[in-house]
Amino acid sequence: MAMKLSSVQQVGEEPQRGNYGKRGIPHDEAFKKLLHTFFAEFIALFFPELEQQLDFSQTRFLMQEQLVDIVGEEARTLDLLLETKYVESDAFILIHLEPQSYRQADFHERMFIYFSRLFERHRKEHQLIIPIAIFTSTESKNEQNSLIMSIPGEDILQFRFLKVELINQPWRKFIESNNPVAAALLAKMGYNKGEERELRFAYLRMLLQLSQRLDNARLALVMSIADLYFEPDPRQDEEMLRELAKQYVKESEVIMELMPAWMRQGYEKGLEEGLEKGSLIERQHIARRLLSKGFSPKEVADTTQLPIEEVNKIIN
Repeated sequence: MAMKLSSVQQVGEEPQRGNYGKRGIPHDEAFKKLLHTFFAEFIALFFPELEQQLDFSQTRFLMQEQLVDIVGEEARTLDLLLETKYVESDAFILIHLEPQSYRQADFHERMFIYFSRLFERHRKEHQLIIPIAIFTSTESKNEQNSLIMSIPGEDILQFRFLKVELINQPWRKFIESNNPVAAALLAKMGYNKGEERELRFAYLRMLLQLSQRLDNARLALVMSIADLYFEPDPRQDEEMLRELAKQYVKESEVIMELMPAWMRQGYEKGLEEGLEKGSLIERQHIARRLLSKGFSPKEVADTTQLPIEEVNKIIN
């Protein structure tokens, strides 16, 4: 039996770029929180055809899904596994989101193992599982997203997962989208040297537009994550915001109030606060949906990891 695999580049950690290489900042956790808070916006941005097939009002994240002994010698908890309604079949399906911030030669094999274990565990309740990998490394180009096993004249296995390679995304395509995920990840998309100021200006303009429809907690989450990938110049930012303020008078006041957080050292604190606020809002939102479907307060507290007192406040 021959396993047909496309060639892969040498495995290596992602090189530092701007604030992305700072120690102590939980980049993977930040990305997970972004997807957790803005899942619908992520799908709309990168998979518009799939968006039309999902009923986002029926979406819930499955917490603490543990797949034992599938990666090396350790158990693995999939934090980004969710259940949603697939419109075409009127059935509930699973979507597995896997952020990947560095090159790994056997990553496509890992994705197959995740898929097979999820299928083994959930095949009776969910007939469809959609795996999606999000590659955030600047080195991630043309990543292999399939696993094929065959013998002469026969295909034994054909597995394929969806993927997003941020470095291959043209940033100009997304600046009019009014999508918070696009704003948060704009600096990770492909751009040429010399476009840095134009890119930063477009990002600040997106923030001003987003401030019209996002609360401060979610806006802070977007800003905190974007600051991991930008290397902002506070003076230049203020100059550009003053220029934008002529067009967005009311919105610029909101952003100006948040600007001191960018000028301070210790971006880690701002990130942690943004993640905490964004996560709490999303869990409260899920709790309300579960309560409306008849789940008990204890079941809701266990599922969302909210204190029972917080769930009771939502009921009242």
